[in-house]
Amino acid sequence: MKSPRSHLLSLSAFAVVAGLGLAAAPAEAQQCKNPGALVFSIIPTEESTQEVNLYKPLIDRLKQKTGKKIEFYMPTSYSSVVEALLNGWVQLGVLGPESYVIAKSKDPVIEVFATYKKRKGHLQEEGPGYRSVLLTTKASGIDGVPKLKGKVLGLVEPASTSGDLVPRALFAKELNASLEDYFSKVVYTGGHDLSTLAVKEGRVDGAFVATHRFDNVVDRGLVKLEDLNVLWKSPVIPQDPFVYRSDLCPDLKNAIRETFLSLHDAPETKKFLDNLKTDRFVEMNDRDYDVVRAAEASKPKK
Repeated sequence: MKSPRSHLLSLSAFAVVAGLGLAAAPAEAQQCKNPGALVFSIIPTEESTQEVNLYKPLIDRLKQKTGKKIEFYMPTSYSSVVEALLNGWVQLGVLGPESYVIAKSKDPVIEVFATYKKRKGHLQEEGPGYRSVLLTTKASGIDGVPKLKGKVLGLVEPASTSGDLVPRALFAKELNASLEDYFSKVVYTGGHDLSTLAVKEGRVDGAFVATHRFDNVVDRGLVKLEDLNVLWKSPVIPQDPFVYRSDLCPDLKNAIRETFLSLHDAPETKKFLDNLKTDRFVEMNDRDYDVVRAAEASKPKK
C-alpha cells in the first residue's frame, strides 16, 4: 500500500518558532520513540474536510509545546486513520469511539488521553458524550418506528459508532430483528451530514446520526430542526477519543496531553474550541469506552 505520507498536507504555513525542545535520550538507552516530526490525523467529518484551517491554532500550540514539526494527514475513511496509527505513519489522531475500540483490540499501542466536553446544542447535550438518533421528516408522516418498517434506512459507514454500531447492536435488539430484516433496504451514505440530507431530500426514509454532527448541519442552515422527527435516542456514547501511540517517549506524551488539556487557557485557541462547540478538553482513559465494547459484543454477527 502506498504510504499516507504521500498525502501529507504541509502545515508549515501554520508554524510558529518552537519554544520548547524535547531532548532525545541516548540511543542505547532509549526504548521509546521520539520522532523529529509528529503526524496528526482526524477521522473524516464535515468539519475536517471543509475547515482544516481551523486546526491551525491547535497545530501551532502542539508545535510550541512539543518542539516538533507537525504534519497533517487527511484520510479518506475511518479505517485509513486506524491503519495509519497502527502502522506508525501517524502518531497522534482523533478516532470515532468504535474505530478506537477496533484499533485498540488490534494493537494496545493505541492510547486514548482526552476528548472534548460539548456545549448544549439543538439535540446535543452538555458533556463529554453524545447520542445516536433516528431521524425522519415530519412531511413524510413517519412519526413512529413502526411506520418505518419496510422502508429505506440510511447508515453512515461500517466503522461509525452512532451511524452503524449502535443501530445494529442496540436499536435492532429493541426491534428483535436485524436492520436488514426490518427495513426494505439499508444503505451507507458516507457521512452524518449526508445521512441528514438524504432524509431531508427523501432519498432515505430514516437515518441514524450523531447528535453533535446533526447540530453542525442545522448550524450550516442545511436543515431545520422543526422539520424533523426524532424517533429514537441511544444511551450516551463517549465523545471521539484523542489518541497517541503509547510507544512515544513519556515526556512527549505528557507535552501532547497537556497541550489539549490546557487549550482553554490559551486565547488563540478559542476559535478552534468554538468550532468543536466546546469550552475545554477533559482527560479520558480506556475504561470510558467499555460501553462501546459492550455494544460491539452484542452486535449481530454476519
